[in-house]
Amino acid sequence: MAKSRVALAALAVLAGTLAGPGAWAQNFPISAAQKQTANEVAQKGVPLSELAPNAPDSYTVKSGDTLWDISKLFLKSPWRWPELWGMNLNDIKNPHRIYPGQVLVLERLGDKATLRVAGGGDGAAPDTVRVTPRTRYEALADLALPALKSRVIEAFLAEPLIVDAAELQAAPRIVATQEERVLLTRGDRAYARGSNGAPLLDDQAKLQLFRLFRNATPLKDPGTGEILGYEAQYIGKAQLTRSETTGEVQGEKGQLESAVVPATIDIVSAKEEIRVGDRMLPEPARELSSYTPHAPSQTVEARIVSVYGSAVINAGQSQVVAINRGTQDGMEAGHVLAILKDGQRIVDKTDPTRPLMKLPSERNGLLMVFRTFDRVSYALILEITDSVRVGDRLVNPR
Repeated sequence: MAKSRVALAALAVLAGTLAGPGAWAQNFPISAAQKQTANEVAQKGVPLSELAPNAPDSYTVKSGDTLWDISKLFLKSPWRWPELWGMNLNDIKNPHRIYPGQVLVLERLGDKATLRVAGGGDGAAPDTVRVTPRTRYEALADLALPALKSRVIEAFLAEPLIVDAAELQAAPRIVATQEERVLLTRGDRAYARGSNGAPLLDDQAKLQLFRLFRNATPLKDPGTGEILGYEAQYIGKAQLTRSETTGEVQGEKGQLESAVVPATIDIVSAKEEIRVGDRMLPEPARELSSYTPHAPSQTVEARIVSVYGSAVINAGQSQVVAINRGTQDGMEAGHVLAILKDGQRIVDKTDPTRPLMKLPSERNGLLMVFRTFDRVSYALILEITDSVRVGDRLVNPR
């Protein structure tokens, strides 16, 4: 396999996409500020003080690595990818690509550090890589490392939905089942109606899919108690196969009466059992999601509101949490925030007056915002040293 000369910044660019491997090779945008930082570092190098304490002299990229994890090998702050990019700026051909098999070599000169890809090359990925059996070939562009493990985050791009109390109530709903079944699962047929006098109509020109939701749990600000929005519980997906109409039926006295003929839907996936009363919202168009982790430009003070998909107040590594800041507060996908563990309140037993003390808050880890709504955002816990709790503070990383 030929070796590409790709900048290490590609590691920490973290411009992964969760829309499928084929999209990983796309060129995602780099901001002017990031380019400026990279140019400055390219001229000056990275101070040794900015390297991770145990930064290796070399590292061979392996299948299954993520860009975030590899970035942590070399820098104290893995979201500071422009510094890594600048360390090898002259050799960059595409700062968003890094591949298994490449050997990254860290070089220290004086008080500065630079990085290169061993073996040289022209910076372009080989067209193909041979795998077994010999008749199979696979494009190496499809093997570019993702920003994060897609299985950890992919479901949350579709599942959580923040709505106001009235929005979910106004959505189409399941009104009946075949043979009066109480619970539905994949492969079952059901019947649904639109709301507010708007019938549920099938567009014959294209497939119509709906996400199914239940319950709208209020998300409250841990500090003020204010309701920031309602989190709808995702339970499955349905396909609309026949429109809602009206027809005539014979009444009890033999007269003809007008009756509603509900739309027909088929359950195509079920996260849990589905029932009458569950709400339907149109499946949105699939989007390519790229993440370039970076610290917010503005000062952020936020709190963790809830742990997604769990009734407990503690969260662990790679879990998703909701935070009490959204787009109206300037939050955007890729923002990295530090998690603070609140200092204990204890009594000073060495002082005869036994005064109350509060120990300083300590950094407990990092999380990254990946989906935003007006007043709430979802974030993935990237690393922690202790469990994270609802109410924990979030601030700009250092």
